[in-house]
Amino acid sequence: MWDTILDGLIDTLKIVPYLFITFLILELIEHKLSKKTEKVLRKNKKFGPIIGGILGGLPQCGFSAMAANLFSGRVITIGTLIAIFLSTSDEMLPIMLSENTDISILIKIVGFKIIVGIIIGLIIDLILKNKDEKEKVHELCEHDHCDCKHDKIFLSSIKHTIKIGIFILIANIIINLIIFNVGEDSIKDVLLNKNIFTYFIASLFGLIPNCASSVIMTELYLSNMITIGTLLAGVLTGSGLGILLLFKSNKNLKENLSILSIIYVVGVVIGIIVDIIL
Repeated sequence: MWDTILDGLIDTLKIVPYLFITFLILELIEHKLSKKTEKVLRKNKKFGPIIGGILGGLPQCGFSAMAANLFSGRVITIGTLIAIFLSTSDEMLPIMLSENTDISILIKIVGFKIIVGIIIGLIIDLILKNKDEKEKVHELCEHDHCDCKHDKIFLSSIKHTIKIGIFILIANIIINLIIFNVGEDSIKDVLLNKNIFTYFIASLFGLIPNCASSVIMTELYLSNMITIGTLLAGVLTGSGLGILLLFKSNKNLKENLSILSIIYVVGVVIGIIVDIIL
């Protein structure tokens, strides 16, 4: 029990720096950027899915959480957010490296996730190119009642970080307790049934806002217990705490559910296609 709570605390502390940087960026955008810089930012949004997809491939959970907050402030597009969520590798990369996995296999998996993220992100932004995506950083500050004044940027960022950090800590502990009570072995048994439903289950499992999902999926794959398609179905939807932060910071529930559905469907479809081809 105490180990479970401690794990939740550690998982939360890992992303605190990312949260702080995110809110600091939002504060700076709100108070410091000139109109010219804002125009450049909007103009370059079309390259967001490419940049986001590449950065999402880095081995950490915090970047997806950062992206969720930036999207809520409309600093990045919905396509960029989806690209980041799909390409995020969280704990998969360090686990594979620690297991001395063939580097070529590692590059292929991470590269494939990045490519899928970029393609889907660009398509989404192309479809929604006429949607109004003006920055809403000020609205985000107003909602959290942070009293964001020019001379309190640093203080406001800390306040945002503490508030969201507490929310994540509680959610992390609850999720870890569920995994503890259900048992990782029970979860693994469900993923070992090799049929069409395995992809749906793996993608659903990947959506759990916790790094534990990618850890289990990666360990099963390295043990040759699941296929590469099943692995991809799970890790494509696994965005760490990004999904959780999205529902917390973005108040458009319909939009959040749409993003969640897109990620889930992409994970299932890609997983099936890869196993059929290979």
